Amino acid sequence: MTAAPRRTTVLSPDGTRINVEVHGPDDAPAIVLSHGWTCSTHFWRPVAEHLGTDHRVVCYDQRGHGASSHPRRHGYSVAALADDLCAVLEAVLGPEERAVVGGHSMGAMTVMAAADRPRFARRAAAVLLASTGSTALPASSRVLPGAARFPRLGAAAHRLLLGSMLPLGPLTPLTRAALHYVTMAPDADPAMVDYCARIVHACAPVARGRWGKVLAHLELDRGLAHLDMPSVVVAGTRDRLTPIAQARHIRGLLPNCERFIEVTGAGHMTPLEAPETVAGALADLAAAHLRTPVAHREETA
Repeated sequence: MTAAPRRTTVLSPDGTRINVEVHGPDDAPAIVLSHGWTCSTHFWRPVAEHLGTDHRVVCYDQRGHGASSHPRRHGYSVAALADDLCAVLEAVLGPEERAVVGGHSMGAMTVMAAADRPRFARRAAAVLLASTGSTALPASSRVLPGAARFPRLGAAAHRLLLGSMLPLGPLTPLTRAALHYVTMAPDADPAMVDYCARIVHACAPVARGRWGKVLAHLELDRGLAHLDMPSVVVAGTRDRLTPIAQARHIRGLLPNCERFIEVTGAGHMTPLEAPETVAGALADLAAAHLRTPVAHREETA
């Protein structure tokens, strides 16, 4: 992602403007990436750099994040996230083209929410779900010490944290340390911790809180049965936000899980903590399940 991306705006069905950035050759296999809660297209930069110029990498800002517009209050829902993803796929892919679709955290929940959409099934040749959960997030999270010993109290406290609209304040050593503890492994690359902190602090508090309330009541298990295309699940063994038990639960419900990748020692931000692993898994899916647009046109001519 060293070259400037080609930017465009895609309108979701409710009129929300979605910022889309495209990197790489137009005739390369397409990989569409959906970021997580409080992040932006910048989150995928390390992964895209590992993918190089052999792929067309499409990143977009979730509604309320980055350069995408903020919806009205009723526009915060997993159904709206699915609408956005389907709109992006239709806008960036050729008439008969398919893509590998990757999501991290809320971005992977977006993929799960879109699973039963015919438009999504036509466009997604394979999917990657990284560091995510499908149900009971407040009860499974381990951000607060003692959450496992006092599950009801822990779940209630996690719901409050998710829905908080309080400003994070300026980026200081204290706020950086707190974010590091919550999102990344203790021995994470300090440069990546700084990078992550800048991205998260740029998220508007209202969007952070409203999406947090959506995540607190998330239930996507039923959608997983519709993800019957080849899939890969990636999870960090030290993830506090969506512990690896969530990933194992998802693996058990997926009809066609080809690989389950445990990133030893990684926290929640696997695309930042192990970008080469995530990029490698995406590239493998593209090689196995995609044809380039040029090859597709030649075969159907």
